[in-house]
Amino acid sequence: MERHIAATPFGSRPMSFALMAARMKAIEIPEGKVVGKWQVYRDLCEGKSIIGIGDRALAVLAGLLSFYPDDDLSEENGLIVFPSNKQLSLRAHGMANATLRRHLAALLECGIILRKDSPNGKRYAHKGRGGELEDAFGFSLAPLLARAEEFHMAAERVRRNNRALKRMRERITLQRRDIGKLIEAAMNEGAPGAWEGLWSRYRAVVDQLPRKADLHELEPFATKLDAIREEIDIALKKLINVGNLGAKESQNEPQHSNSHTYLPVKSELPRKTTHADTKPSDQPRQSPQACSLDLVLKACPDISNYAPTEIGSWRDLAATAVQVKGYLGVSLPAYEDACRVMGPETAAIVIACILQRAQDINSAGGYLRALTEKARAGQFSVGPMLLATLKAHSLPPNRRTAPRYLQSNRKAA
Repeated sequence: MERHIAATPFGSRPMSFALMAARMKAIEIPEGKVVGKWQVYRDLCEGKSIIGIGDRALAVLAGLLSFYPDDDLSEENGLIVFPSNKQLSLRAHGMANATLRRHLAALLECGIILRKDSPNGKRYAHKGRGGELEDAFGFSLAPLLARAEEFHMAAERVRRNNRALKRMRERITLQRRDIGKLIEAAMNEGAPGAWEGLWSRYRAVVDQLPRKADLHELEPFATKLDAIREEIDIALKKLINVGNLGAKESQNEPQHSNSHTYLPVKSELPRKTTHADTKPSDQPRQSPQACSLDLVLKACPDISNYAPTEIGSWRDLAATAVQVKGYLGVSLPAYEDACRVMGPETAAIVIACILQRAQDINSAGGYLRALTEKARAGQFSVGPMLLATLKAHSLPPNRRTAPRYLQSNRKAA
């Protein structure tokens, strides 16, 4: 039962009112109070952001606690540990002596431990004739016993904040998924409404979401997504009430999923059948004029990271582009318009180029629409764009001579 703690530090270390307050609080321990030392340590680890202590300092504290012989901290068992810096360094994972001293000072500054300095500043203990510990000089763990409830409350506060943050992230994730799929479904069904505007607002919110944020920073984003979702629900409810949306027969059938979803290319579009031509066409898929798939993959290697399997055909490239356009923020109507004007393969190449140079493009959707308008006016060719992408990223060029089509358009680019 050691209530007396040396009042002043040894040597040139100064005394302060904060140190006096910490010592007074350590003395005011209820009689018979006992706490588990590792439970207090776990509470400190969880509440370290509130207490204001770092993880390296906590590693030093774990080393100090390992020198305490009992699992429970109590005055009856004594609260002083007196390891040498060498032994403490070994139990702190071989921490350097200067680093050890710095983190001991941090523990003292936060009032987590106290010094009980001997007359000569060394750490040692006095033992009786029977071997019992009579007095010791070193580090006092009394603040851990005195402030155990405070540390527990700090840990609980951090746990509550973490739970709330997790729920907030789940809320935002679900809203992002629902809003994106509902708007896309409405556009696919051709439902009347300001879906383009809702999509733009949705992308503006999502693009500003920080990767690391606390609960208060995420709250405004969740509120904006809730407002967009509410507008979508109101619009869809009106459409359902007037009978504009109806379940198709195929919606009641079992779902057959295909991971290779893609937009049909020209060779797969349904043709008008005649008496002279009643068999389906077996002609192979045609690639864009003078652009090889190998050249596209060399100029735009990033798109391969989004493909479920290796891209070995134009069909695989088109399927991957359909997925990538959503990540870039390109709306489905914009991509379908590009496919109609440029052709599905050329539109897929443009998406691959936009992905490769995404850091240089502010709005992928607006850029694609501008290129579509140029293509509609006959002023766009994908060859120069592909070569510019290849040159910009310093990829090794194809050993074969570029086709005449690309050579003729290189000057125009």
